Amino acid sequence: MWRAMMGVVYVVVAMFSLLSVGQSAPVTSCESLIQPLQIQGRDQLLGKWTYLAESTDITGSKLLTKMFVESVWGKFTAANESDAMNLYQSQKMFGRCFSVTFKLTLKDNTIYMEQPYNASATLLNTGCSDCLVFYSKYNTGSGTYSGLQFLSRRNKVSDAELQEFVKQAQCLNLPSPAILDPEKGLCPDESSTQDTETVDLTSVMTDINMDEVFNIFDKIMNSQSGMKTLLKLITSDITGFKQT
Repeated sequence: MWRAMMGVVYVVVAMFSLLSVGQSAPVTSCESLIQPLQIQGRDQLLGKWTYLAESTDITGSKLLTKMFVESVWGKFTAANESDAMNLYQSQKMFGRCFSVTFKLTLKDNTIYMEQPYNASATLLNTGCSDCLVFYSKYNTGSGTYSGLQFLSRRNKVSDAELQEFVKQAQCLNLPSPAILDPEKGLCPDESSTQDTETVDLTSVMTDINMDEVFNIFDKIMNSQSGMKTLLKLITSDITGFKQT
């Protein structure tokens, strides 16, 4: 029961985290900030990245992220196919570590994902030389949503670099971003000796009907007492999990 519930919570809170990168001189105008960048190849994305901020127009996503997500990092590795990558994502929530692995395909300057839900992402311009900014689209049975993610090789960027990302969200008419704080501590690397257990939710997320999750979440968030009910459910399961 807990693993299934955490799969849904993980999807709701963290599915928006997909990708991000760009290299150029500092940019300030909306025209420059929303300019797509050419992806030279998957090697441009490979390696470990820390998620620093994100904005999405999915109702309630910012509040849930701020309340429950402590830190997130991801690692892109080359898949067997020349145009494919695997993304291992590790996230700290509720003081616990959770992971999921996605299969991504790079085609025509766009990154695509089919499982556990349909999504696509393009790179946007940024003045941060070791950062990624991805503009993502999520397609579900209840509609199409947009998201913007900010990643870096570093665990902390300058205020100017962060404010540039905030302006990018504004230029795309997205809500103000949820800011993560990696300095609170990241989950351990999957290849290291782990003192902290990491729960792999890949199979749980694969088995979940994503269209149904989006539909249920949309109804909950748009009902008068929806958020209160959701938080009560999550808190109850967290308490039960910690006591086991």
